[in-house]
Amino acid sequence: GHVVVSGKDDADETLSRCLGRQVTLRSAAPQEPQLEEYWPDMEELDRRDTVTDESMPAGTFFDLAPVHLLSTATLGALQQAYPLGRFEVRRFRPNVVIRLDDPEPGFVESGWIDRVVAIGDEVRLRITGPCPRCVMTTLPQSDPPADPEILRTAARQNKAHVGVYAA
Repeated sequence: GHVVVSGKDDADETLSRCLGRQVTLRSAAPQEPQLEEYWPDMEELDRRDTVTDESMPAGTFFDLAPVHLLSTATLGALQQAYPLGRFEVRRFRPNVVIRLDDPEPGFVESGWIDRVVAIGDEVRLRITGPCPRCVMTTLPQSDPPADPEILRTAARQNKAHVGVYAA
């Protein structure tokens, strides 16, 4: 019910009060950024009902890598494992979605780690590791409803990894 404008003296105080913890609105990425992740109480996860702090690359606002790639083959493998789920791209928020002409069944991106993927003639992405997913994938996404089984399925099928990170 309030408008908060960056650069105003009360912006940090207003946001902190609304969020119930101290926050600072910044116009530049911090030098030692931290990502706070909540892991729900699911037996399929290594961490259960806990919040972890993960270091992010210095001077950035992204999780663990600048690019997240996801194949339609992975979405298909998850859908096959849990047919009632809605494994839509927007649940996972990748930067690049890859549709393979002749997809292998399963989680094909796992085989790309430490390799280079070419996009056109100029873009080269080094695949740095799997993309671990958290509770965010279970939340409603305007149309797809909340569904904790989305994360459980990813955990059971592929160690909660959905796609890969790249630089």
